[in-house]
Amino acid sequence: MTSTVSTSREILPPGPFGSPNAGASASASASFGHPQTAFSDVDEIELISVSWNQDYGCFAAGTSCGFRIYNCEPFKETFRRDLKSGGFRIVEMLFRCNILALVGAGDNSQYPPTKVIIWDDHQSRCIGEFAFRSDVRSVKLSRDRIVVVLEHKIYVYSFVDLKLLHQIETLANPRGLCCLSHHSSTSVLACPGLQRGQVRIEHFGLNMIKLINAHDSHIACFTLTLDGLLLATASTRGTLIRIFNTVDGTRLQEVRRGVDRAEIYSIALSPNVQWLAVASDKGTVHIFSLRVRVVGEDSSSSLSTPSQSTELLNHSSSFDTLISPSTGANPGSSLSFMRGVLPKYFSSEWSFAQFHIPEVTHFIAAFGSQNTVVIVSMDGSFYRCSFDPVHGGEMLQQEYVRFLKTVSRPR
Repeated sequence: MTSTVSTSREILPPGPFGSPNAGASASASASFGHPQTAFSDVDEIELISVSWNQDYGCFAAGTSCGFRIYNCEPFKETFRRDLKSGGFRIVEMLFRCNILALVGAGDNSQYPPTKVIIWDDHQSRCIGEFAFRSDVRSVKLSRDRIVVVLEHKIYVYSFVDLKLLHQIETLANPRGLCCLSHHSSTSVLACPGLQRGQVRIEHFGLNMIKLINAHDSHIACFTLTLDGLLLATASTRGTLIRIFNTVDGTRLQEVRRGVDRAEIYSIALSPNVQWLAVASDKGTVHIFSLRVRVVGEDSSSSLSTPSQSTELLNHSSSFDTLISPSTGANPGSSLSFMRGVLPKYFSSEWSFAQFHIPEVTHFIAAFGSQNTVVIVSMDGSFYRCSFDPVHGGEMLQQEYVRFLKTVSRPR
């Protein structure tokens, strides 16, 4: 498998959406129409994809006629770009800056599903392209890397000059599973390995690879903490979610979503690594309390230098199992005291809090501020709900927005 890369001049430093220049030259673009700030529910369009930005403060919606960007708190449509040639199957943001990675849907006459477009919305033009011989399954962005995922291979490029840095062979990966860390002092990538149930961890800064045999079944979903030091995984069975140390591969915790099979749509870790959210095709978001902490790290602290990061990564003892006294614990079976005698089911940790989606459709969930969870559904719905960090139980719906009137699309 080979790729072709083309660039247009140099890549300028990214700026935030909504700056004075944002959209100023949109009319000069031959591809995208004028930016619009309002929309009408009368015009039904097809919602093709939804995806979070790196801090879950925004999400992008790929539609049958372009894409739209939404802010989560407060909820509002930030901007949209419409085109006549077709829609986008992949819209990947880079935090809140002007750079986007776009992959066209199958019916897009100008942007095929085999090509990645790096789009600068301030300049309203393409600043780079990656062309492949097969469909692109996903794209991930960090401040210094562009990662393109094909079904059997992953390409890692430098964001500065678009030069190829790494090529990684994977097991068949039709879901495009891949995850990047987003901490200034660590550079970590997670992707499927070459064996069933295996996750490959690339610590680029340490020039180290760790293979984690996470499940017996195929991997269905996984995510990293922002610093890449913890990995949460689920298999195609969808019953158990496991948390691993990405440096030595140690399994730190295991929680149970349920007993019957389920398709896991998304896994999210809270920024303070205190909570885990799991969304599945059962129409439920489960919240679990985590017992894993990185000593010396919390939501207000950070690794200040690469050397500090390396020192932390090289000492697996930096990972301690702690239970925060200010939060509740996941409920378990009343027979959990017989661990090792009864089947594993009876010693499982179950979800601490739950929220049920009224309409069962594909959706993704992430953590908002102050013990809230935000949910985006493929039927064009946005939910914000809150959970009690001490007692758990059923979450309370705080906000609902129908951000897009969609056309039904068979899955």
